[in-house]
Amino acid sequence: MSGSGAPGPGAAPCRFAHYFVLCGIDAESGLEPDELAVLYKWLEADLHGKSSDTANKASGENFDQSPLRRTFKSKVLAHYPQNIEWNPFDQDAVNMLCMPKGLSFRTQADNRDPQLHSFIITREDGSRTYGFVLTFYEEVTSKQICTAMQTLYQMHNAEQYSSVCASSSCSMDSLASSIDEGDATSLAKLQRYNSYDISRDTLYVSKCICLITPLPFMQACKKFLVQLYKAVTSQQPPPLPLESYIHNILYEVPLPPPGRSLKFYGVYEPIICQRPGPNELPLSDYPLREVFELLGLENLVQVFTCVLLEMQILLYSQDYQRLMTVAEGITTLLFPFQWQHVYVPILPASLLHFLDAPVPYLMGLQSKEGTDRSKLELPQEANLCFVDIDNHFIELPEEFPQFPNKLEFIQEISEVLLQFGIPPEGNLHCSDSATKLKNLVLSDLVNDKKNGNIPGNALNMYELLKGNETIARLQALAKRTGVTMEKMTITAPLVEKEKDVKLQCEEVELRDYKLNVQLREVFANRFTQMFADYEAFVIQAAPDLESWLTNREQMQNFDKASFLSDQPEPYLPFLSHFIETQMFATFIDNKIISQWEEKDPFLRVFDSRIEKIRLYNVRAPALRTSNYQKCSTLKEAAQSIEQRLMKIDHTAIHPHLLDMKIGQGKYEQGFFPKLQSDVLATGPTNNNRWASRSATTQRRKDRLRQHSEHIGLDNDLREKYMQEARSLGKNLRQPKLSDLSPAVIAQTNSKFVEGLLKECRMKTKRMLVEKMGHEAVELGHGEANITGLEENTLIASLCDLLERIWSHGLQVKQGKSALWSHLLQYQEREEKQEHSAESPVAVGPERRKSDTGITLPTLRVSLIQDMRHVQNMSEIKTDVGRARAWIRLSLEKKLLSQHLKQLLSNQPLAKKLYKRYAFLRCEEEREQFLYHLLSLNAVDYFCFTSVFTTIVIPYRSVIIPIKKLSNAITTSNPWICVSGELGDTGVMQIPKNLLEMTFECQNLGKLTTVQIGHDNSGLLAKWLVDCVMVRNEITGHTYKFPCGRWLGKGVDDGSLERILIGELVSSTSDEELGKQCRTPPQQKSPTTARRLSITSLTGKNTKPNAGQIQEGIGEAVNNIVKHFHKPEKERGSLTILLCGENGLVAALEQVFHHGFKSARIFHKNVFIWDFIEKAVAYFETSDQIGDNEEALLLQRSSCKTFCHYVNAINTAPRNIGKDGKFQILVCLGTRDHLLPQWIPLLAECPPITRMYEENALLRDRMTVNSLIRVLQTLQDFNIVLEGSLIKGVDV
Repeated sequence: MSGSGAPGPGAAPCRFAHYFVLCGIDAESGLEPDELAVLYKWLEADLHGKSSDTANKASGENFDQSPLRRTFKSKVLAHYPQNIEWNPFDQDAVNMLCMPKGLSFRTQADNRDPQLHSFIITREDGSRTYGFVLTFYEEVTSKQICTAMQTLYQMHNAEQYSSVCASSSCSMDSLASSIDEGDATSLAKLQRYNSYDISRDTLYVSKCICLITPLPFMQACKKFLVQLYKAVTSQQPPPLPLESYIHNILYEVPLPPPGRSLKFYGVYEPIICQRPGPNELPLSDYPLREVFELLGLENLVQVFTCVLLEMQILLYSQDYQRLMTVAEGITTLLFPFQWQHVYVPILPASLLHFLDAPVPYLMGLQSKEGTDRSKLELPQEANLCFVDIDNHFIELPEEFPQFPNKLEFIQEISEVLLQFGIPPEGNLHCSDSATKLKNLVLSDLVNDKKNGNIPGNALNMYELLKGNETIARLQALAKRTGVTMEKMTITAPLVEKEKDVKLQCEEVELRDYKLNVQLREVFANRFTQMFADYEAFVIQAAPDLESWLTNREQMQNFDKASFLSDQPEPYLPFLSHFIETQMFATFIDNKIISQWEEKDPFLRVFDSRIEKIRLYNVRAPALRTSNYQKCSTLKEAAQSIEQRLMKIDHTAIHPHLLDMKIGQGKYEQGFFPKLQSDVLATGPTNNNRWASRSATTQRRKDRLRQHSEHIGLDNDLREKYMQEARSLGKNLRQPKLSDLSPAVIAQTNSKFVEGLLKECRMKTKRMLVEKMGHEAVELGHGEANITGLEENTLIASLCDLLERIWSHGLQVKQGKSALWSHLLQYQEREEKQEHSAESPVAVGPERRKSDTGITLPTLRVSLIQDMRHVQNMSEIKTDVGRARAWIRLSLEKKLLSQHLKQLLSNQPLAKKLYKRYAFLRCEEEREQFLYHLLSLNAVDYFCFTSVFTTIVIPYRSVIIPIKKLSNAITTSNPWICVSGELGDTGVMQIPKNLLEMTFECQNLGKLTTVQIGHDNSGLLAKWLVDCVMVRNEITGHTYKFPCGRWLGKGVDDGSLERILIGELVSSTSDEELGKQCRTPPQQKSPTTARRLSITSLTGKNTKPNAGQIQEGIGEAVNNIVKHFHKPEKERGSLTILLCGENGLVAALEQVFHHGFKSARIFHKNVFIWDFIEKAVAYFETSDQIGDNEEALLLQRSSCKTFCHYVNAINTAPRNIGKDGKFQILVCLGTRDHLLPQWIPLLAECPPITRMYEENALLRDRMTVNSLIRVLQTLQDFNIVLEGSLIKGVDV
């Protein structure tokens, strides 16, 4: 924004103003109703279901409104110069923004104060032009227009008369809506308020003068226009013809160079403007004081956060200038980031369909007087931040993270505000009076030297603030939250000193400048602290610009995961969202491009600040702290501005007489003269020295630019790449303000549709790549999982995208969530059909049957059923929340694409709800969109289970026995206890003779273990269980818990209860997606073969050899080490790594089984636990003889703890078998880091010679030593065991 887009030849881009424009009524064409405004009113009437004939009474007239209140077409009457090549004049846009409501008429009885407002035009490439407008009223001299107005009044009154007579009780809605015509039902009143009598009244019409400039010098332009207006209205003609002043500002006043100030001359007095230096914050001339007064600090920070997270922001106010001030104020505070989406601070009435835009936007809408928020029909509100500026009120989206260190941040800003005498809670009265002042005739303003702002005696304000309630409130709040606050000192502003120095610009203005820069420094300092290390995470992958631009979409440009892992915990919710935004992506892109091109000015300033931080305090030790560091550069920033304004660097040429025709444009008080266009069409030929100097630098820049453009790439192609790369994921910056034919509206919408599809492709790809990426890194070890945080962010942004798609092109809006209201209407229709005839329901994939034929009944796949699950969740209170829950549930069930396809297959409903151009009615795009969503089925999400942790979920469990070898049922009383990551069910008795049961309990999360057992009563007490299946009836996730062991006394290892480890069973539908893209399964729990204890059932067919056993141990320990090296949120289940199929317990069992002597002694099975008990018996009876005292003591304590643990397991009130006891011993030994001490004891105790062959691994000293070394690698980890593994064992 430092220049003005692409500069052209000569000195032109250095000019202060590009155009001077005059808009108003065209006497030739007379009164033309403003068709756009009419169209809008007609649409509005149509929307609210009023009959369109009332709206259509006089086509082209604004219905029942009195003629003085109607809007008529304005025209650009003149603009100078005709055109500038680097900033072509867009007549329609300028006309629409100068007079957003068209022409308005007044009589001598109405208020005719002049009004100032500004606007902005954003070009396709994102560069901006600013307009500053002064609107005033001029007497209508054309007889023809006065008579037309009188005729309109006569028609209007006749019509009103007939309607009043027709219904005396008529409340006259339409009149009430017009500005000041309350409920004037009696005709007499009507005539009085609503009359225009050509003989009695003077008619005035609005006219505006406007400057269009490349940079937002608001204060200077305002002063220039005010002086120009004063010249028109004053008694005496101005010193020179107005052409001289306009010619001067257009052609003879340069832009001040960066870091300098400039003085030029208005009609009556000099005007000063200044521009920040290359290392200061970019120029911003809109007073932030007003923004804080209008919104209040707390509200402003919330809106600022919404803007950073790229939500849809709608500003709402009666005053155009307020809309502009708030929009520019907030976007200024974003530095070093820049808003990348639709930006229209003043949305003309004719562009209201733009609120339908399914993209992030920042728009300002002018409110009609007397209409309240509830009457405003907005197409989408799921992600909308609505800012009612006049009423000091904001409506925020439902869930969004708070800005980091919000309390301390607010505290710091309020200290700055208080120094300038501004109450942090905002000050409606203050700003209201400011607007009233502004609207007093401006000539007074110019004289009072204060520009109508706060009174100059700031000290009184300071006294006033000492007892301010906000300060007290803030201090109390800070105390409660434990934020330390230095004693707040409000220094009385130094009014005295300033009086000594003859200030070149007004005091109040200087204060505004200082306040602006100090507030901006505080905001910029936050980002400098938060992103001080961002460069370390930028991924520079491309060798040159060309290859980077061509592959931009495929490339990662920032290492998000590492960046987040480096941030303090409290920042994460905000940062994980923020680094997904377009403004952050563009910021990083600019950083990468700066290797090959000149640095973006914002980036240059930001990087130099980070350098400075590094110099002052080496930041390494304080890397991860969330300590709040205040801004330390406030004084210097304010001083540099003050110095510039004290000492003026440049003075422009004085306005002078031009070579004009005499006698034209004669001065007439109150009328803006007709300007002589020939003298204003071109600038002076003899370019003065600043022009020629800057022209040469400009030429040099042009040459450089062209040179860099020709390297490697054809110019047009390069531009196209640049545009595409920069607009990646962006849509239109600003609607076309000119041509509004249906074709253009359709084209705009097709752009939106294209943009939505692209965004969907990017988001689904990102969600897949994240998950798949983690898996690839893991090479199939452990579970694949994105950080909960990152997954949440991505899914939240998917929910937001779906809401935007569903609200694009809505006919009539119901409720805040467009998606949920569509679902509800679908549900209603389906349920009606269901009552009339049972509708077929899609049946889920068949579950694989086990060999017994007992299996879980199939779960119906039903869109309506999933809706009902969500409707039954009492925790969710809003439609937006329900829609989000439903999306999460469908995603977890891998049915999102299928459900949405089903929803959209009801074509009559889609046609009823959506306009023809809506995304959901574009067949091809819709199909692609569903296809992109289908790709998400390739990975497992737990985004519903992990978020709604407190809901009650129905589960169904089935116990599958092995019938060939045992009874299908047992006479004893079986029980089961299911555990998951979030808790367990407690012991539940299984009804006798039933193998299947359903139970409800609070969400258990991912299921991990099942404990199953019985009380051994009755004749058929022995029970061989193959596996247990448990299914979450809401999400459909099914877990299999393999067992393959007996439960019963005197059989197998005599166990009456077992702990089974679960695995997630994939549904067959996943397999269709192709094996290659599935998430690797979680490690299974031990298979039947391994669990049928090697010594009891299997014989000797598959004994692993010594090498394989040692490898198994290494692998198991390695997996546990890897588990702890992952970020906490990405770790899978430790239980599986300990007790699963290739877990540590299984590996150690293999070690202990190797060389175990023939299992059956007197036909009785011998288990490892028998060896352990023998060893304990030996330790308890004998006194060991050690070589030295120390070793002896160590050995004794190890023996003691070993015996203590084994006895605790044996005496535990649980009927666990021998293998189960060994598992508990290994788990406890791992947890308490005792295994490396126990193994040598066991390897050396005498029972080993009786129970193990000579060649057993445990009898080989080298093997034992290496085993100890491997196990010692687990010493550093804090291992927490799941409760179900060691329940009842008290050590």
